[in-house]
Amino acid sequence: MAPRVHNSGHWTEAACIISQFEQHVRAVAGLPLGNPERHSDCVMTNLIGDDILALPEWLRLDDALVHLYGKSEARPGRKMGHVTQLLR
Repeated sequence: MAPRVHNSGHWTEAACIISQFEQHVRAVAGLPLGNPERHSDCVMTNLIGDDILALPEWLRLDDALVHLYGKSEARPGRKMGHVTQLLR
């Protein structure tokens, strides 16, 4: 068990009413939990190493939410960001 949000659930920002991040803050602050219901199906793609070179292609998509982690250098196996794409 990890008492924190996890990178396997980043998709909740795009596809749920309340993301895992907001839910975590609510829980830690003693606030009422929100509705975690998924409103859309989605696919999350990790941008690892040179995958970041495809960034211009991802940014052209209307249904993609791009998150970059601000890392200055791409290296093999290094997670540079992720893209969540809503399925319609």
